[in-house]
Amino acid sequence: MALDIVIMAAGKGTRMKSSLPKVLHKLAGRSLLQHVLDTAATLGADRIITITGHGAELVEAAVQAPHLQFVRQMPQLGTGHAVQQAVPALHAEGITLILNGDVPLIRAETARALVEACDGTRLALLTIDLADAAGYGRIVREGDSVRAIVEHKDATPAQREIREVYTGMMAVPTGLLKRWLSQLKNDNVQGEYYLTDIVAMAVADQVAVVAAQPVAEVEVLGVNSPVQLAELERLHQRALAVRFMDAGVRLADPARFDVRGTLTCGTDVEVDVNCVFEGDVSLGDGVRIGANCVIRNARIAANAVIHPFTHIDGEALGVKVGTGSLIGPFARLRPGADLGNDVHIGNFVEVKNSTLANGAKANHLAYLGDATVGERVNYGAGSITANYDGANKHRTVIEADVHVGSNSVLVAPVKLGAGATIGGGSTITKDVPAGALAVARGKQVVLEGWPRPVKKK
Repeated sequence: MALDIVIMAAGKGTRMKSSLPKVLHKLAGRSLLQHVLDTAATLGADRIITITGHGAELVEAAVQAPHLQFVRQMPQLGTGHAVQQAVPALHAEGITLILNGDVPLIRAETARALVEACDGTRLALLTIDLADAAGYGRIVREGDSVRAIVEHKDATPAQREIREVYTGMMAVPTGLLKRWLSQLKNDNVQGEYYLTDIVAMAVADQVAVVAAQPVAEVEVLGVNSPVQLAELERLHQRALAVRFMDAGVRLADPARFDVRGTLTCGTDVEVDVNCVFEGDVSLGDGVRIGANCVIRNARIAANAVIHPFTHIDGEALGVKVGTGSLIGPFARLRPGADLGNDVHIGNFVEVKNSTLANGAKANHLAYLGDATVGERVNYGAGSITANYDGANKHRTVIEADVHVGSNSVLVAPVKLGAGATIGGGSTITKDVPAGALAVARGKQVVLEGWPRPVKKK
């Protein structure tokens, strides 16, 4: 049986008070709409049809999913009018699952249960009981049978006392949905075409109307304002924190922990407060992350320690930190940093597009860019690789056991042979043979009794 998924994402989101379309605001590092699309992609749909409207071009360029296509709702005349725009893209028969682009945390299991409740013959509504149902369409029943959904604005005082509400999500036999949509009218307070009116049509056609419910309320919470977005972010992050702690990760404070991508952790991982994980991050067994670190697109091997205030951003190339390495505090690892085992990167050291072999050390105030660094190299404080000539990048090769004295400049392309020593304060522009000492600095001049200039009065 064909499954089509329709996602409504046409609204402006006026209460967000933003030029960005509401569905593109981010929760846990992904847009609200991308969350829904990622869930939809796991359901085996034949087509995923997203209805855009406000900021359509921005929305359509910003998201992706298998079998995704877009239709536009111009102007926006209600939820029923929105789904009407998707009708030409639907299969003739099968099931249509309708989701909302601003309700990001619906679980795949809940969506599947809704489709199963429909079974190609029934109208299945996702409902939930809320203590505060203000703003939601109320589920009106006769006994156990759903008879109607009444929008909050159109509800009587008695109907507003109903706690069971419609979440905006449903699964419908596609053939019936097409027929019902063609019969919608806009004779209501708002002058809009309500999708919820198809419930009364189903009842009139003696089609069973059933309800399914999510496991948790957070699955059906929508975002209409910055406050709601922030509240949902914290609920989501708290749930993630609990999941990681249940798996054995030690979080110093689960309220100060943010995952904005994919994080995988081995055993005995410890994470201090105010850490942010973005993109794809993997932490091996026994890794310790200090306070106030930001880590994005990185693989950190077992027993490595990332000291506080370290910033790691692998972007597309990624960053690798080897077993037992010590990074930070206040270090920065940029794309292409590939560190071996027991590497030390200290405070205010930046590494970019460079490999450091086992046991290499750069402990203070240094820059390594476009460099290949051998085992046990000691890279002195204040030293840099001058890798850019104004037009092109060049590589520096530092072989094993080299000692680079403090405040040195290595002008690439240049190679330092194994066991070489660079005297502090040197500017090296030529290759240095293995085992040699290279010193390249101006001769010290001392002028005894030299009068220091004074200001003219």
